[in-house]
Amino acid sequence: MKLFSTYLIGLVFGVGIAISGMANPAKVLNFFDFAGTWDPSLAFVMGGAVVVTFIGYRLVLARRGPLFESGFQLPTSNKIDARLVGGSGLFGIGWGIAGFCPGGALPALGTGRWEVVLFVTAMVAGIWLAKFLQSLGAASTTAKT
Repeated sequence: MKLFSTYLIGLVFGVGIAISGMANPAKVLNFFDFAGTWDPSLAFVMGGAVVVTFIGYRLVLARRGPLFESGFQLPTSNKIDARLVGGSGLFGIGWGIAGFCPGGALPALGTGRWEVVLFVTAMVAGIWLAKFLQSLGAASTTAKT
């Protein structure tokens, strides 16, 4: 049941991304083009997502616990550090250059366009590289102590 619900949630998300047009990089890039063909629709999509998330968190966190896990998995740190700022900046730069974010790129894989495949491949390689570098840093810290 857990796998089915995960699939269903991903399907709803992907359909929402597709219907809203956010799987189209030109639509996303037009949001950032204030001096040219500016398209404010991304702001409405994001605003709608914030409202739904705000309400959803209030409803879900009012429950004793999740249906398919032993407890909620919520962030435990509210620290703003170099990793958070750097990662956010890298995400924003990549989004502004490519017009894809991970959430929009995965449903767009279904289009079979080479740009999407290239972006997702680069994203997976970046995730792998970040984990590798993080493990090197952890090993270096462990060796020093």
